[in-house]
Amino acid sequence: QVQLVESGGGLVQPGGSLRLSCAASGSRFSINAMGWYRQVPGKQRELVAVLTSGGRTNYTDSVKGRFTISRDNAKNTVYLQMNSLKPEDTAVYYCNANLWVYGGLSDYWGQGTQVTVSS
Repeated sequence: QVQLVESGGGLVQPGGSLRLSCAASGSRFSINAMGWYRQVPGKQRELVAVLTSGGRTNYTDSVKGRFTISRDNAKNTVYLQMNSLKPEDTAVYYCNANLWVYGGLSDYWGQGTQVTVSS
């Protein structure tokens, strides 16, 4: 079994910064990709950023130039540095890991962390 543990959410003023962390642990696995999604009540969960094992990144347009996804391979951890935060970034942020486990690809999700941008 694989667990994803997130941290780093909270309340921040507009223009501020936060860094989210997501650590994967558990059964033997290798990472195909890890990323972050977010969801607000009444809307579908949307992709924020993804980082593949090959180092490719993809960001949703609304966060380009403000958010940066990175990883620490030794710690099986992915980070999301969020700068110049806006009220519309308020959401529950979920970590996603697409992992090779026992020869097959599976998706795993974190528990979610609340990010609130408000003055």
